[in-house]
Amino acid sequence: MFHLGNYDYDLQSIQETRDLARTGKAAADILAGYDADQIDRIVQNMVRIAEVNAAELAALAVEETGFGKIEDKIFKNRLASTELYESIRDTKTIGVIREDKTNQLIEIAEPVGLLMGIIPSTNPTSTTIFKSIIAIKARNGIIFSPHPSAKKSIMRAAELMHAAAVEAGAPEGIIGCVAMPSMPATQELMKCEEIAMIIATGGSAMVKSAYSAGKPALGVGPGNVPAYIERTADIPKAVANIIASKTFDYGTICASEQAVIVEECIRPQVIAEFERQGGYFMNQEETAKVASKLFVKGHAMNSRLVGRSPQVIAEAAGIQIPAGVKVLLGEQQGVGEKFPLSYEKLTTVLAFYTVQDWHEACDLSVGLLRNGGIGHSFSIHTQNHDMVMEFAQKPVFRILVNTGSTQGGVGASTGLAPAFTLGCGTWGGSATSDNVGPQHLINIKRVAYGIKDCTAQKHYSAPSPQQQKQQEDAMLLNLVDELMSILQKSGDC
Repeated sequence: MFHLGNYDYDLQSIQETRDLARTGKAAADILAGYDADQIDRIVQNMVRIAEVNAAELAALAVEETGFGKIEDKIFKNRLASTELYESIRDTKTIGVIREDKTNQLIEIAEPVGLLMGIIPSTNPTSTTIFKSIIAIKARNGIIFSPHPSAKKSIMRAAELMHAAAVEAGAPEGIIGCVAMPSMPATQELMKCEEIAMIIATGGSAMVKSAYSAGKPALGVGPGNVPAYIERTADIPKAVANIIASKTFDYGTICASEQAVIVEECIRPQVIAEFERQGGYFMNQEETAKVASKLFVKGHAMNSRLVGRSPQVIAEAAGIQIPAGVKVLLGEQQGVGEKFPLSYEKLTTVLAFYTVQDWHEACDLSVGLLRNGGIGHSFSIHTQNHDMVMEFAQKPVFRILVNTGSTQGGVGASTGLAPAFTLGCGTWGGSATSDNVGPQHLINIKRVAYGIKDCTAQKHYSAPSPQQQKQQEDAMLLNLVDELMSILQKSGDC
């Protein structure tokens, strides 16, 4: 049946998108003329406002989506602002950014223009803050297309970032957000001529759509992160890191662990340590019940159980778990359709695998990565550096050692750049393998001085007619000699 109301909503959302794009493009053109001092003042004020409102935004996100924990979302909002600023403060994104005196090259940064930011429901406010700051740092405007289930919190974060930027001197309309999100509006924004680049963080379908829009895009793939506890690992510390990582915001970050792999020789100690620290090992029947609730339509996550506590998941699955459980673990014997926990689970559930040695762990890890996390991240707990380098050869761009993969991947516990957009490289269908930052949002022009003399034409001139005839005669003589040699060997001459 045709619903006029839906039709009107879609038309209004498309018109809103066009208006935001036009206003944003005009503002971005103005911002492109700002100098480094002006941009720094704007970014500093945005960081300050994000810090002041971190708790409010965290509470709003949890209230609206039901995903995660307020205290962890506060941490994410601060990582996306204060910690990010410390990392990018000295990054050159304006004017001359590099001079190579040896090769007489000068590199000059230019803004990309107006960006489109696709924001997921799992990390709504932190991703909005993050993309706003890196966009302005590179002198770009940005228009957000929010996930409908998190539009209030995304809109609020965008409004705060816009107000902070304008207060510090940015033009009106430099940061915008679609208030009436719809798929037609998102598709319209992707194709708007005012949009110069798309930064897509979200589901695989949305990222693929961004790459199909006919313009530059930075999209990120899913994570299906294996965590390997190797026999030399500090087991209590490894387990503590994994639990802290997997329970952080109830597992909503794509870099969180999805499967634990242990060697047979340390299996009893690892299981005992997990149980001591709050892990609950489900039996086969309980694992099947939980898996049946976690996934819909094959291995797509049930949104009602994304970013939820073990208690909520257990109740939904109809199983009883002890008080104080922090994470659920289910043993799996393989990867693929028959083993549902081998897929990505952005919640407090882990697959658990036992292998004989590191060779088996390696093969299993690659299988898990190819099952939905290729190019993203891999976690290893070991004291053996050679083992780390063995796994560094695998199809993944973040090898996280002796740390939780959530905190490690986003740069909270490692030296990686703080980011909420984690590239998976060409292996994962992404244009970058980096933690995305402002350096990815600039064009670079190059001034190049001549340093080699290319005026000596004698090295490149065509042969004269006489030289060409001599070459042809020589080739003919060679052919005759070869033919005579063949005939002599065959006895015909």
